[in-house]
Amino acid sequence: MQIEAFHDKSTGTLTYVVYDDVSKDAIVIDPVLDYEPQSSSTATISVDKVLAFLEGKKLDVRMIAETHAHADHLSGAQCVKERYPKAQLSIGAGIVESQQTFKDVFDLPEGFPTDGSQFDRLLQDGEQVQVGTLSFEVIATPGHTPGCSSYRFGEHVFTGDALFMPDYGTGRCDFPGGSAAEQFDSVTQRLYTLPDETLTYVGHDYMPGGRELKYYASIAEQKKGNVHVRATTTRDGFVSLKQASDEKKAAPRLLFQSVQVNIDAGRLPDPEKNEIRYLKIPINIFPPKHLLTEDDKEQISADEVTGLSDS
Repeated sequence: MQIEAFHDKSTGTLTYVVYDDVSKDAIVIDPVLDYEPQSSSTATISVDKVLAFLEGKKLDVRMIAETHAHADHLSGAQCVKERYPKAQLSIGAGIVESQQTFKDVFDLPEGFPTDGSQFDRLLQDGEQVQVGTLSFEVIATPGHTPGCSSYRFGEHVFTGDALFMPDYGTGRCDFPGGSAAEQFDSVTQRLYTLPDETLTYVGHDYMPGGRELKYYASIAEQKKGNVHVRATTTRDGFVSLKQASDEKKAAPRLLFQSVQVNIDAGRLPDPEKNEIRYLKIPINIFPPKHLLTEDDKEQISADEVTGLSDS
């Protein structure tokens, strides 16, 4: 099994291709569709790099796996699906809770499904998934969102936003349906019980302090040095830290655009009668605490600076 990582600099997102160089079977995890909010325009720069790699290696994409309904970028899953129509578009079964919550937030049409049927396959906690010659275990890791799942390929586990690099901590927990307590349990009772040599592949890296890109760390390294949750961190301590940290965060730049597309499996809204597509942007659903000045940001401690990211 081989792993290729692609870093989208504008959102800090990691897309992964897991593949077998012999059988040519491949799985794409968390592809990105570029979106520029000022002009409300999409582009395929990020996903095109992934597609070029797949074609160059002559790989056959058998599955597109989302770790959760992302709130910081639009999914590029439909771009991959268009090129590889037989690939199963999959996500953790907890997506239905996010769909139910955000259907109301965006006042989506009555017929908008909230049963996950926009996806080809809903992955269940503990399920052993066989995709051609590749196989992985589904580990439900809610907290950042209700539907977060990590995917374990033997000694490699793709954690989405449950765990970042040790110097960046964990994903935020203040979105609707998020829970710091659940995230602590997901990390300590699910991920930290894996063998110490297991490598965690993170969903984002924002290169704090200007360091070089890093996207994997061992469970041992996470337990020893993660700035939010170490092996000795208490549940109450983690919850207090996360709530204080999240309180200082601005809302993700692409929150509303991303979520309404991603709960629909990365599909853009249907065109209106004028053949133009529109995204809904709700007004005043977050309190003013999300409006931070640059001076405010500079006062945040090193441990809390992780919370300034979109994730």
